[in-house]
Amino acid sequence: MAARIHIVGIGDDGLDGLTGHARELVDRAEVLIGTRAMLDKFPGSSAERVPVVGDLEELKKTIADLADRPTVMLAGGDPLFYGIARYLTEAFGKDRFEVVPHVSSMQLAFARVKESWDDAYLSNLATQSLDRVVDSVRTSDRAGLFTTEAVSPPVIAEALLDRRIDYFTAYVCENLGTPDETVTQGDLESIREQSFSPMNVMVLVRRHGAADRPSGSQQRRLFGNPDDLFLQSRPKRGLLTPSEVRCIALAELDLTRESVVWDVGAGSGSLAIEAAAIANNGKVFAIEMDAEDYGLMIENAKLFDVPSLVPVHGQAPEAWKDLPDPDAIFVGGSGRMVPDLVASALTRLNEGGRIVVTVSSPDNLVAVQGKIEAAELRSDVRMINVARGQYQLDRVRFESLNPIFLVLGRK
Repeated sequence: MAARIHIVGIGDDGLDGLTGHARELVDRAEVLIGTRAMLDKFPGSSAERVPVVGDLEELKKTIADLADRPTVMLAGGDPLFYGIARYLTEAFGKDRFEVVPHVSSMQLAFARVKESWDDAYLSNLATQSLDRVVDSVRTSDRAGLFTTEAVSPPVIAEALLDRRIDYFTAYVCENLGTPDETVTQGDLESIREQSFSPMNVMVLVRRHGAADRPSGSQQRRLFGNPDDLFLQSRPKRGLLTPSEVRCIALAELDLTRESVVWDVGAGSGSLAIEAAAIANNGKVFAIEMDAEDYGLMIENAKLFDVPSLVPVHGQAPEAWKDLPDPDAIFVGGSGRMVPDLVASALTRLNEGGRIVVTVSSPDNLVAVQGKIEAAELRSDVRMINVARGQYQLDRVRFESLNPIFLVLGRK
C-alpha cells in the first residue's frame, strides 16, 4: 500500500500560522506539492518541489507516480471546505490521505465581521456563474463569496445593484491572517467604486427588515410564477404561498374567465394576482389588513397586467361586507381565527362554488374541515410536501418547505 500523503492547509501567513504538528509534517517532507504561490511560502524547505498549475488530470498522474516518500500537499485554508481534498479522496480513496486543516478564509472573514455563517449562503465565483450567485444572494440574509480577479467585489456589487438589490451591507476581507489584513465595510455603491487585493472574501449582510427584490425576469406565466418574482416582506418571509402550492390551489378553485374570487389574507398578493390572470373577465378581490403587505401587493400587481385584481385594505369579515358573492374563495393563514373566517365566508359562497384553505397545523386542519362539513359542502384534504434543490458551492442539496394542508370544499 502506498504511503499516505498529508494535505496540509495553510493560511496567507504561511509557516507562521501553522500548528506545531503541521509544521513538523512540512519539515519532514521529502516532496512538497502545491501552487507556486504556496511553495514560495516555504523558502527554507529542502524538499523536492512539485508545482501544480491547475490541471487536475496532471495532478492525479503526479500523485499516482509518487514513490513512498514523505509527501505533503499544500492547500489553502481548510482543504475539505471547497478545497482539493474532496477531489483527491474521491479519485484515490480516503485511505491514501491525511488532512490537516487550517482555518478557512471564509471562517476568518465571518469572524472578522462578527456574523454567524452556519446558515449563510456560500459560493465560489471561480466555479459558479455570477447570475446564479446574484440570484441566490437576493433572497439570503447573509452570504459569503470567494471572489476572483475577474469577478471582484466591485463587479459583484455592480451586478447586485443592476438588479436593484441594494439592501446589503458589504464587507471585503483582504489578506486574512497576515500583517496586511484589511476589512472594508460599506454599502454596495461605495464598494463598486473601490479596488481590492486579489486575496479577498466578500461577506454580505442584509439590512434588518429589507424586502426581497423581484428577480427581474421578464418571463411571466399565467400561474405558478416563481416565488422570486414577487416582493416579500421581512421578517415575515415565507408567508407567501409557494408556487407549487399555488398551482394546486388554483386548479382546485376551478376558475373560469368570469369568476368572482375572494382571496382572504392575500399577503403580498401572489395567488390573487395569478387568479386575476385566469379570471381576466371577472373580479378577484384581494383582502389584506396588514398595511405593509397591502403595499407590497400593489407593487407586485404593477409587474403583471391584471386589471381584474381589486386590492381591498381591511380586516375580514368586515372587509367583504359590500363585495359581490364569490364563485371561489381562497383563505390563507395560520391563526386561530381561520376556522371562523371560513365559516363566515361560506355563507356568501355561490351555489356550485369552491373554497380552498391552506393551513399548517393539524388542529386548524380538523377545525376548518369541520366548518366546511357543517356548511354541508363536500370536503377533501391534501397534504403537500415540497423539497427544492439548493446549490451550495459545488453541491446540490434539497431544502424542504414546511408541509402545507389544503382543505377543499364544494357547495
